[in-house]
Amino acid sequence: MEFRHLESFLAIAEELHFGRAAARLHLAQPSLSQQLQRLERSVGAELVARTSHEVRLTPAGEVFREQARAIVMQAHKAAQTAREAAAGRSGTINVGYNFAAGQHVLPAVLGKMHAEHPTVGVTLHEMRTGPQLQALRAGDVDVAMVYGRPVGSEFESRPLAQFPLVAVVGPNHKWAGRPGASFSELAHEPCILFGREQCPAMYDAIYGAASTSGIALNIEYEIDDPGAVAIMASVKPVVGFASAVRGRHVCGSVRTVPVRLYDPVPTIDLHITWLSGRMSPLTELFLDCVESRDAVPGEEPLQV
Repeated sequence: MEFRHLESFLAIAEELHFGRAAARLHLAQPSLSQQLQRLERSVGAELVARTSHEVRLTPAGEVFREQARAIVMQAHKAAQTAREAAAGRSGTINVGYNFAAGQHVLPAVLGKMHAEHPTVGVTLHEMRTGPQLQALRAGDVDVAMVYGRPVGSEFESRPLAQFPLVAVVGPNHKWAGRPGASFSELAHEPCILFGREQCPAMYDAIYGAASTSGIALNIEYEIDDPGAVAIMASVKPVVGFASAVRGRHVCGSVRTVPVRLYDPVPTIDLHITWLSGRMSPLTELFLDCVESRDAVPGEEPLQV
């Protein structure tokens, strides 16, 4: 049984007309008839019943059509997969991301990747910015979605979106019922912050807003886990910090309240980042899907 005989049979099964099937395959009609005969001898059953008035599949042909179609489709898929591999467009890409990227960027990008590059697998690693950049240097991730443009010539990046920061307080905190708080009011509140190495852009945005306000922050706790910050803020009269995205989605689950900060409004930029000179074909495919996504819903995209 030859592969071309299967393709010829499927053309006949779909057209139910030898002349149209032969034209579709760019074959002479006698050659098509000969291929069908050879296939039927190989199968050991008549597949097509032909009279001067009609062409139809026999019961055996009806059953054989589904199996033949599956074989032909699988063969074409195998060939496509081989071409993708030869061009460096198959395999797995490791993607680092933070909470905001997971909520607003990745769903659309992963959908596009699956639709356009089904042979490419994507493995996700949720981390804060500092650990993501360490993983990028170590080769554990191929691209990273981080806050802030990484410093140094070893990285390249593109901006994706900008998000405000909010205060995170417990339901019994005096700020809990307020729509917002001036940043200068933090001078009188004990705060929770993380080590700068965890997320330099957010850390600097917070301290930059404090400098603009002319205040010194009172850091009572240093906690690197964002979930632990929310839990601590839910039970103690302290103020934590989070992106507005995390504040909206996480606070409700641990009984904390996001409070908008203003005068000034601290903001952070979300970037997609990769190592300079390390643009693999898979990384390029992923970046193309990121670039073509819709604007982040509910947020203002940066002007690039």
